[in-house]
Amino acid sequence: MALEMKVPSPGESISEVEIAEWLVQDGDYVEKDQTIAEVDSDKATLELPAEASGIITLKAEEGDVVDVGGVVCLIDTDAEKPSGSDSDKEEKKEEKKSDEKKEEKQPTKEEKESDSKEKETYASGSPSPAAKKTLDEKGIDAKDVKGSGRDGRITKDDAVKAEGKPSMGTPGPGKRGEKRSRMSMLRRKVAERLVTAKNETAMLTTFNEADMKPIFDIRSKYKEKFKEKHGVSLGFMSFFTLAVVRALDEYPAVNSMIEGREMITYDYKDISIAVSGPKGLMVPVMRNAENLSFRGVEQEVKRLATRARDGKITVDEMTGGTFTISNGGVFGSMLSTPIINPPQSGILGMHNIIERPVAIDGKVEIRPMMYLALSYDHRIIDGRESVGFLVAIKEALEDPEKLLMDGDIKKALEL
Repeated sequence: MALEMKVPSPGESISEVEIAEWLVQDGDYVEKDQTIAEVDSDKATLELPAEASGIITLKAEEGDVVDVGGVVCLIDTDAEKPSGSDSDKEEKKEEKKSDEKKEEKQPTKEEKESDSKEKETYASGSPSPAAKKTLDEKGIDAKDVKGSGRDGRITKDDAVKAEGKPSMGTPGPGKRGEKRSRMSMLRRKVAERLVTAKNETAMLTTFNEADMKPIFDIRSKYKEKFKEKHGVSLGFMSFFTLAVVRALDEYPAVNSMIEGREMITYDYKDISIAVSGPKGLMVPVMRNAENLSFRGVEQEVKRLATRARDGKITVDEMTGGTFTISNGGVFGSMLSTPIINPPQSGILGMHNIIERPVAIDGKVEIRPMMYLALSYDHRIIDGRESVGFLVAIKEALEDPEKLLMDGDIKKALEL
């Protein structure tokens, strides 16, 4: 019996997937629940497990786009599992290759010369008069065009289809190779969304800076106890997330979206966190961040980041979100203008922390400083709200004990 394996639905609004990589070969015996392929949707990379044990016949190639519900392979469930270990199979393959090489007939000198004459003639690589004119007009050298005419002659159609490269000046002595690779569906979708955000929103960015010394002092004093009790590190993300939640309460327009002619404002805070995964940028969501404590935020960030980097994140875990936090500082970014994650209206950019001289009470001191950037959709967020929102975050980061911990650090950290 041949079982048809169809593409399961990864989530709502997803109608097709792309075969990113087959992990088995045509004719292999697969076990039930064995991962046989990785498929890309426009939101995530997902694993495709075998629905039964048997001999597999592939019906789609890597790079093919298949509709949800489409057949990607057949599994012959009546086939018996082949006997012998993997090492025996490898030895047989090597023996077969060796025998095939021995059986190959070596061409004689006369045959080689004959083949060479057949492959290369006076016409090989030579353009027809019409093709030469077209190539000259496009500034393309005939040697860079492969002819499809008789004996390799370059036809006018070849010349019309040929694409020239822009001048790169006089080449240097080093290597000048290039490599082309297909962009994954996820990467293409990310690119499409970023361009859409730039073209369809009135995006603006406002900047500020925060003195991180108060947070450094709290982490230095309590991070070991925090990790010992909760099993996660006391990082910066919990401070920033709770600071964002507080600021969104003060400026609800930042927690809003445009839908048609209406503005939708949410009373919950689903905070998206930008994570660099193996297939590109992923943005998992912390649901109802307003209900999370420092421990809750750190545990959720660790869980989502680990699942994203292991390629196990689900579409549901990346769907939605009312505001995004992006931490370019982990890669050494000093300052940036983050791009809004549509349909959201705001994104906060964190950056690296650098010790700099600053004026404190009329005296110059060295403090760990971080630049903050808020990109927002000016269609629904005014300058007063955007600046006020970022100042609210700055105030919370510079006085976390009072504004984020209600004056009780140990209680806030559940120590």
